[in-house]
Amino acid sequence: MADDPKVVLIAGANGFVGNFALDALLDAPDIGRVFAITRRPLGREHPRLANRIVQFDRIESQLKGLTCHAALCCLGTTIRQAGSEQAFRQVDVDSVMAFARTARAAQAQRFVVVSSVGANPESKNFYLRTKGEVEASLSQAGFPSLDILQPGVLLGWRHEMRPLELIARTLMPLANPFLTGNREPYRGISARVVGAAMLGAIRSGRRGVQRYTYSGIEGLARYKPPRAITPEPKQSTRQR
Repeated sequence: MADDPKVVLIAGANGFVGNFALDALLDAPDIGRVFAITRRPLGREHPRLANRIVQFDRIESQLKGLTCHAALCCLGTTIRQAGSEQAFRQVDVDSVMAFARTARAAQAQRFVVVSSVGANPESKNFYLRTKGEVEASLSQAGFPSLDILQPGVLLGWRHEMRPLELIARTLMPLANPFLTGNREPYRGISARVVGAAMLGAIRSGRRGVQRYTYSGIEGLARYKPPRAITPEPKQSTRQR
């Protein structure tokens, strides 16, 4: 069963990291079927891809009966995009937890989520406090395996980038070599690498709650699919 092609749910495949995670899944020979859960059509086709359009406040009923091996959560927004702290929590808390409940009902044994470096439910920073609260809730959701990726600044090019984002993504690669020791988790990291790491988490086979920052995410991104074991040819028992 462990060597069977896996069925994976992914929420947020239209997003920055989610788009790269979906690419990694569709390129993976050990992934048999991908259900992309989105609010709007993906606009892409693949023989192993099924796009399910949902309303996240009704996702549990809309996806009832679906089964999978693992679920990847790339849902997230910013306060500026959301418009208010309440609207931000609707995406980063309510939608994430609704997807988690749906994944558990679908028998997912592994849940992989993109959080943030510095996430802490006791943080004075609203964004980091919210991320920490979600991590705590997911830890109690009952998944045999929970992988929490905590990247720093995500590097790469979006279709729409604000001036401060552009500056940060330009300067972070220059700053990375100086972020060592306890500061290493705050290095900027490619969104493509984070997407590949989500697939790597599925392949890792690790149980329990695992948290990954910069070096751990880089390591997960390098995971290769398990090698198929070729049975040795049977020796002939015919006597000469």
